[in-house]
Amino acid sequence: MSDPDDPEFAARRLAARARLDALDDAGAGDPYRRDWFETVYQTAADDPAQIPWADLAPHPLLREWLAAAPPPLPDAQALDVGCGLGDNAAAIAARGWRTTGFDLSARAARWANARFPTLKFLAADLFKAPADWQSAFDLVHECYTLQALPDAPRAEAMACIAGFVRPGGTLLVIARARPDAGPGAGPPWPLPRAELSRFESFGLKAAAIEELPDQADGNPHWRAVFRRS
Repeated sequence: MSDPDDPEFAARRLAARARLDALDDAGAGDPYRRDWFETVYQTAADDPAQIPWADLAPHPLLREWLAAAPPPLPDAQALDVGCGLGDNAAAIAARGWRTTGFDLSARAARWANARFPTLKFLAADLFKAPADWQSAFDLVHECYTLQALPDAPRAEAMACIAGFVRPGGTLLVIARARPDAGPGAGPPWPLPRAELSRFESFGLKAAAIEELPDQADGNPHWRAVFRRS
């Protein structure tokens, strides 16, 4: 069964989280956590319940934002960071953006391509992204990648993500929120507002930073919009 609301699916996911948590050193060996993310997808055996963040639907806060956003101009380009199984990218594409999704895991990109064959999904490392992605996208969507990284590489990741936004473009960030600065417990590592605002040091300007309850789990989330002038 591939219905996240099905009890059997939920049981498989709970078991998968316990298994994967036992393998996770929280970035102690590799702060970029590349091997752990690869392990998640390589051991999933085509079962989406084994991917803890795969809800098989776009994130509710993305879906709400898309519904309220004006339609993009013709040929506007979007990039979905850490695309996973592709649902967020598919929602963005459905609103009219020419959308590219990418993930560290080639297995994830192939899986997303199989689910959404008309869209473009690629395997790429955020920290070694193609040079022609620099300042290339009208919309960049980042959901949960930053909170999956420990403190050490997060600023580097933010600089990379900001670099994808072209002049006049928009960055949309969705992440779990926490109220104060300083080291946080994780993974995942919820972000304080001050850290989220760091995007402004990479040439972007905050247009909106909302703290909202996630519609799935009720935990506080940021939905932040930044723009490059």
